[in-house]
Order: sequence, then C-alpha cells, then structure tokens
Amino acid sequence: MIVTRQLGNFVVHSDDSVEVALRKITINKRGVVFMVSSDGRLLGSLTDGDFRRWLVGSHQPSLNALCSEVANRECRWISGEDLGSLSEDIFVNGIELIPVVDDSRHVIAVAHPRGRDFLVGETLIADTSPAFLVAEIGINHNGSLETARRLVDAAVSVGADCAKLQLRDMSELYRSDFNGHGEDLGAQYSLELIKETQLSVDETLQVLDYVREVGLVPLCTPWDMQSARVLDDYDIPAFKVASADLTNHPLIEFLSNTGRPLLISTGMSTEEEIRESVAILQQGVSNFALLQCNSSYPAPYKDVNLAYMARLREIGDCHVGYSGHERGHHIATAAVALGARVVEKHITLDRSSRGNDHRVSLEPVQFKKMVGEIRDVEAAVGTVKPRNVTQGESLNRLALGKSLVAATSLQPGHLLGTDDISIKSPGRGLQPNYLGRLIGTTLRRAIDEGDFFYPSDLDKSAGVARPFSFKRPWGLPVRFHDWRGLAHQSNPDFLEFHLSYRDLEFDFSATLDEEMPYGLVVHSPDLFANDLILDLASEDDRIHERSVAELQRVIDLTRVLAPRFRLPGPPLVVASLGGSSFEAPVRMEEKQAMYERVLSALSLLDFTDVQLVAQTLPPFPWYLGGQRHCNLFVDPDELVEFSRSAGIKLCFDVAHTKLATSYHNLSFVEATEKILPVSAHLHLVDAGGLDDEGLQILEGDIDWQQLTKQIDRLAPDVSFIPEIWQGHVDGGRDFWIALDRLEGLLN
Repeated sequence: MIVTRQLGNFVVHSDDSVEVALRKITINKRGVVFMVSSDGRLLGSLTDGDFRRWLVGSHQPSLNALCSEVANRECRWISGEDLGSLSEDIFVNGIELIPVVDDSRHVIAVAHPRGRDFLVGETLIADTSPAFLVAEIGINHNGSLETARRLVDAAVSVGADCAKLQLRDMSELYRSDFNGHGEDLGAQYSLELIKETQLSVDETLQVLDYVREVGLVPLCTPWDMQSARVLDDYDIPAFKVASADLTNHPLIEFLSNTGRPLLISTGMSTEEEIRESVAILQQGVSNFALLQCNSSYPAPYKDVNLAYMARLREIGDCHVGYSGHERGHHIATAAVALGARVVEKHITLDRSSRGNDHRVSLEPVQFKKMVGEIRDVEAAVGTVKPRNVTQGESLNRLALGKSLVAATSLQPGHLLGTDDISIKSPGRGLQPNYLGRLIGTTLRRAIDEGDFFYPSDLDKSAGVARPFSFKRPWGLPVRFHDWRGLAHQSNPDFLEFHLSYRDLEFDFSATLDEEMPYGLVVHSPDLFANDLILDLASEDDRIHERSVAELQRVIDLTRVLAPRFRLPGPPLVVASLGGSSFEAPVRMEEKQAMYERVLSALSLLDFTDVQLVAQTLPPFPWYLGGQRHCNLFVDPDELVEFSRSAGIKLCFDVAHTKLATSYHNLSFVEATEKILPVSAHLHLVDAGGLDDEGLQILEGDIDWQQLTKQIDRLAPDVSFIPEIWQGHVDGGRDFWIALDRLEGLLN
C-alpha cells in the first residue's frame, strides 16, 4: 500500500466549485476527490458516479455549483493509527483511493494500492506520460542566491519540468574534522568546493519557493537526516536520493515512510546493494523510481550501460529513469527511447566554471536542444497498440498504392472471376489483399474497364445515398469531374468545389452545362504550380505576391461561376491563408507581424461579390511536400481577433481545431464557444490525436453530442459540409454515412 501525504490534488472544500473538483480528478487520475471542511475534516467524497447522478437529477447543472451539492457523505476512511497493520486487501470493489484521518477526522493522507505510476506534484510519472525532465542545479549556483534564481529561469526557458537543488547539514554530514585534513585528495577537493558553494537552509528554501512561483516542480536532494526533516517539513513534492546514499538504509527508510515519492540514483552501487535498498523501499509507503547512473565525472560512454534500466525495472517493479553525467545530451535522449520515465541532467550558465559538476552540465542552449529531441523521440517511440495507417501514409497510399480494378467492362449480375480483375495504381479502391474476397461476388452495378472496385462492392449495407433533412443549409464537397455523380444521388442545398490548381485552367463550360439548382462555395487550393503553398504571411516577396495573385484568380473564377448557380447571397470562398513553416514553429513574438502581412495582403485583393472566409487550421497540416508546422489560424483567441481585425468570418473546420486544442492543451469546448459566433461556414469531420484528420463522424476524439448542441445554439443558420477524407470515392459512401449520423445529431 502507498500513502500519499501531498493532498492538493485529492481534496476539495465544501464551497469549492464542481469545476475545481473535476480538474483535480483529471490530474490525480484516480476518479475521486475527498471533500473536507475549512479546517480539513473529512466530509465526503466525489466520484465520477456522483457527478453522473448529480447531472441526471439536476434541473440546471453548472460547473459553478458547489461540491457540497454533489458529494456522497457516506465516505469510507481509515485511521492513521491502523496503517501499519493494514494490507492491500482493503482496496476492494473498484476502490483505488481511501482517505487517512487522525483522531479528529482531519485528512492527513490518502492511501492507494502500490503501483508503478505516481504523481510528483501535478506531474504524472507513467508509461503513457512524457518523461519527467529534471534540471539539476545542484551546486552550480556557486553559492550565489542570484545565480540560483537565474538557473531556475534557465530551467523554465529550456522546457524542463523540474528544477532541483541539494541540501546539506555540514555538521551532521561530515566528521568533526570535516575541513578535510587527513583525507584523500578527492575528498579534500570535494569538501572545499562544497563549503564554497553552500546555500544556507533559508536560501535553499527561498529558491525552492521561486521554483514553485515560475511553475516548475521543486525538488531537492537531502544529503543527511536533518536536511531530510527540513525538506519534509517544507512539504517538498518528492525526494531525490543521491547515488552516494543508496546504501544509507536509515535515510532510505525515513524517506520511504514520508509518503513522498522518491527518485533514487543507483550509481556507485552493486546489484546486491540495490536489491537491499529496494527491499526497504517496498516495505515503505512511498512510490519510487530507480535511476540508472554512472557516478564518474564525466562518465565514459562505455560505462553508461543504459540497458541496465530494464534490469532495474525488474528489480524494483517500478518506473526507471536516467541520471547522466556524460558529455553531451544524446545519451539522455537514447535513455528515453529505452523507457526512461525520468531524466536528470545538470544545468549551468557556464561550463568553464570551477568544479566537476559544471563540466558535465549542459548550458541552456544544449539543454533546450535535449528537451526538444527527447520530446521528438517520445513521439516517435509510440505504443504497442495495433498499427493503423497514419495521415501522412494515407496520402502516399493514395498516390503510390495499388487497387483492384476491372480488367474489362462488366455488367450488373456478373459473377466476378480472376480474369475480370487487375491490380493497378493509384490506391483509390480496394487494396489487392481483397482479391480473394472479391472473386465470386456478384456485381450490382455496371463498371467500365479500369474502374476501381470499392468496399460497397463487398458490403452494401452502409453508406447508402438518400435525401437528407437538416434545419440549416448543407452541401457536398465535389470536384468539377464528379459533382454530378454525387449531387444527383441526394438533395444538397449547395456544392463546395474543392479546386486543384489545375482546375483554374479547366474549361468548366461543358461540365456545368445544365441549370444548377444549388448554392455555390469554392475552396481555394493550398498548393499551386511549382510547389507554391499559398501563404499570405510569407516574408519572401515573391511568395507573398504570387499568393495574392493566385488567391485573386480563385476569387475571379468564383465570380465567373456564380451566375450559373442559385445563390441566396454572395458565394463563399474558403481559403487557408498561410503562416506555416517546415523545420520548426515560429517564435511567439513573430506571429503578430505575420498576421499583419496577411492583413496587408487582404487589402490588395478584390473580393467584390464574394465572401472570403479564412479556414481554421491544424497544428500540423499535410501537403504533398510533407507535414508542416502551422503558426497562424490555430489559436482560438487569435482567430477571433483576426476575424475582427480583417472584417471577415471563418470557416470552422472542427477537426483542425480539435487537433489544435489537443496539441496546445486547450479546451475544445471553450474554443468552439469562441469560434462559432464568428463563423460563416462549417466543415464537420472527426479527428484523432494530434494530426489525424478527416475521420468519419463519431470515429475520433470529438464529443459530437456536445459539439452539435453548441452549433445549434451559437450558429443555428450556418451552412456545413461533411469533410470526410476521400469521402467522394465509392459513390460518396463515406459522405452518406457522415450525413446519416449528422442528421441524428443536428436535428
């Protein structure tokens, strides 16, 4: 059993709001918080089930409601006096968290089953979470409080999660002759350096306070029992145990019974010594992680032995990490690839300063590079879940893949045989692995030589075209060559023509040769001839000027097309206005100038008789040239401000914005509240993760019940299309599936 004495994310007060309780449940990952009185006495609990019952029974549920309105007053608890005699058998019937109270029923801790995952402050250490990156200041402040603060600022700037110090009580730590006389040279040198670079207890706590202020997790290594007591009284979120104290069983035992998590370096120790300390740790009430470490300064690469992390994981049945003293930062990045959930590296302002720690430290530029590479590696490592085709692969699969196609013209009722089917590129139809299933199937449609076979040739139960009914205008995304085959199957109010740059040269007079009983929306290409990506924000005059000219061509074409359509007002022109970069995202301070260049470009355009709308964009858009970083038209507040400044409305692509809010850790619901009132058009489509867009409705991460309620409330008359990736193939099968689902949601 583990006992946690850091209660911040596990308790709420009776007059706290429901929103506060839900936020803490999200952080602690345990599905429950405990309600206490103003003086900390246990009053009840709030679980996911309590919230559901409250929502069902409340006439007007609100996040501002008080926790006292929701709490279950019959809450199970255990006495602090009984902790030593209890086992994990108390966690039954799905209970994973029990409050621990004193004689006056004040909550003094929470108990939960022993497991690998744990919180350090509000940061979760788990296989599913990013590695916890510790910037070890150590004694690199050189005894200066001001330098220590500067190092904390550096830790913030480089993207570390934590800044860590060290605390020593010299009189307790060293023999009475701690000035080093009579000691070996190494001990003399170390003692002299430590004496020169000591911060006082008060100064150390001041720096730890500052770490909290700037938003990092404060940690500290106690080098002796007195320092451990000081930090325990300070309410440090966790303890770091130095390699030198791995065999210090009294200190290990004390720390492991504080209920605070321990990060324990294993340098300078044998496996037998590690196992002895683990036995003590497993008898305590604190979670812990073991950090592989070689305590040479610098550690030779041949001695680092990252592979030993796997053995530490087995020995401790715990998460593992890496504390590095080697040159450079690439070894730490490799440790993350091998499963390190904690990484500790020294940080300094000047590697040439006196002392071994400085020489094996990273200056801020190097540390920041390490953080970026670690985050890249984490994304690349992925999971062991079943493999799916990624968004980028889908583009190449379409262009480079193979399909099953008709070897000759075939009629309905024909029984397909081997000679009727060929394998050809591109990959728009059924993949070749469906050949065995397709042979022996009876065709229900006529198919010309070279035409694709589709999923509907095997499964005819889903994606059937029919008339659809919505309380708002709805349309279909089409191209000049396929609009008839889609529009004539149903009853769209308008067609949204998605142009390629070649379509700007297309003779559409033969294609649009009948009366068009539809409204018109035109979606500008993103990619133009000679690999130009439309970018009104570009600093390159040639790209900027050509982007303006190409968008003007799209607008002019829309004006030419408009008289052929039945229009209730000016036709919409949807455009992604630019601001992407290839290698890395731009700095925050550069974005305002980029928006100003977009506004300047818009002033050069003549969009008389059309309504230009700016599309909301994802963080990582896909173009034929690869994935890029989107810098503009991503943040909800920036979108609203741009709409106001430019005097144009938005095309709210809900998948793009869902990906953006996921990447930037924003609320999609709140973003939707801001964007919908300035939206003139909607692209409705699902999304998953950080870059998987174009998913079928209800098959991604979007809460469609919530979203459609917001759409009905904030944009009741705004038009929409189903923007499903490759929805137009197979006779529009995926469009019909999406519309069928949206009909139930929007109506």
